[in-house]
Amino acid sequence: MTIISLPGSSGYLDASNNRKVSYFSNPYVLGLTFVAGIGGLLFGYDTGVISGALLYIKDDFPEVNQSSFLQETIVSMALVGAMIGAAAGGWINDYFGRKKATLSADVVFLLGSVVMAAAPDPYILILGRLLVGLGVGVTSVTAPVYIAEASPSEIRGGLVSTNVLMITGGQFLSYLVNLAFTEIPGTWRWMLGVAGVPAAIQFVLMLFLPESPRWLYMKKDKSEAATVLAKIYDPYRLEEEIDQLATALEEERLRKQAVSYLDVFRKKEIRLAFFAGAGLQAFQQFTGINTVMYYSPTIVQMAGFKSNQLALLLSLIVALMNAMGTVVGIYLIDHFGRKKLALTSLSGVIVSLILLAVAFILQSSTSGNVGAYGWIAVIGLALYIAFFAPGMGPVPWTVNSEIYPESYRGMCGGMSATVNWISNLIVAQSFLSLAEAVGTGVTFLILAGIAVMAFVFVAVFVPETKGLSFEEMEKIWKEKAWGNGSGKEPLLESRS
Repeated sequence: MTIISLPGSSGYLDASNNRKVSYFSNPYVLGLTFVAGIGGLLFGYDTGVISGALLYIKDDFPEVNQSSFLQETIVSMALVGAMIGAAAGGWINDYFGRKKATLSADVVFLLGSVVMAAAPDPYILILGRLLVGLGVGVTSVTAPVYIAEASPSEIRGGLVSTNVLMITGGQFLSYLVNLAFTEIPGTWRWMLGVAGVPAAIQFVLMLFLPESPRWLYMKKDKSEAATVLAKIYDPYRLEEEIDQLATALEEERLRKQAVSYLDVFRKKEIRLAFFAGAGLQAFQQFTGINTVMYYSPTIVQMAGFKSNQLALLLSLIVALMNAMGTVVGIYLIDHFGRKKLALTSLSGVIVSLILLAVAFILQSSTSGNVGAYGWIAVIGLALYIAFFAPGMGPVPWTVNSEIYPESYRGMCGGMSATVNWISNLIVAQSFLSLAEAVGTGVTFLILAGIAVMAFVFVAVFVPETKGLSFEEMEKIWKEKAWGNGSGKEPLLESRS
């Protein structure tokens, strides 16, 4: 059987069937993607809902209203839980499988939602936030890997990016829920408790979905893996995929030892892959995205718009733009490529952050009236989202779901997700303090400088992975680590 890859194509064409793989070509894969993506929805909803809920928590618990430390702890405890969940999630994925990892995350998230909704005091609420964070951390590792391993390579980027769409959609939903429950008794309890509903739905639906076919083949049951793969690939592709898995399994057996976390740093090709993946995750946060999402109402007010209602409305528009931009990214990531998309995204982010910086620096030298500078800040905010969402939003998660060998995928994915959560916490905890210390304009200039560093990092250390199989990507890292004389055939020849 001969598979022909056409120049400029994002899919394979079979010489006899003349069929091309597209995002919508397999309803089974698409359904699997959206069910797994509910984990992304939980991720996004939790990061967005707490900002509105905290306003009402302070009304119910006077000790929270009187303590900035308690307020910060309620917000940040979910991030602490997510760090722990992501770190443990890699091991859970590799040992128990992607399906069981998702089911366990749903149970923990649902339990956390119930604890938060019923919390009699802020300390039980903090416990609930920790539990929810643990669930979010595990699912942030699991969903991209599960989707990637069940996706044809030609559309893997778009399908993994669907998980990012669910994250941004969850953030937008959280803003809507915050508005919907403002007049209902027990406001914050509903806001936080309703998050358990999608977790319960995902748990039920996941019971009917298979384990990742790659995990099944490598760890458990080859015949069951072949059954799942037959639902994903047409017969002309199925044989090729099974052959690649057989080769990967044989290489695993030749290693004759279990992998460890230290191996990630000992083995040069794995170290290079992890450096690229973890660096992307860190730069995703340090270029300011969650600063914009967490503090967009504050940024709008800093720009001179003092009305809380207007600030919330503009923030809702920012969240909607973030979700819409991700839809654009789903198309571009498999047509334009991961690396080009990230570089284009970062170019726009740099310009947008400089625009924000200039607007705030000039605004600070005038009176508190909005004026032209306030509008420039809002436009800069909108441009930032328009450039970030299609590129640096989905690219880090997509790249991290595909660049690691099978035996390291869960482990390295968990470690890089932990880097993302740690970076998230650092940015969230430092932005307002930094803005108070050096000014909002200078803070955005610092973020612009970091974005320039991110551009250089992507250009130098991140390879293009569009359309490549997992096995082909493993060869890329071996060639980067040891040169073309690593005993493997050149990558381009392996595509023929």
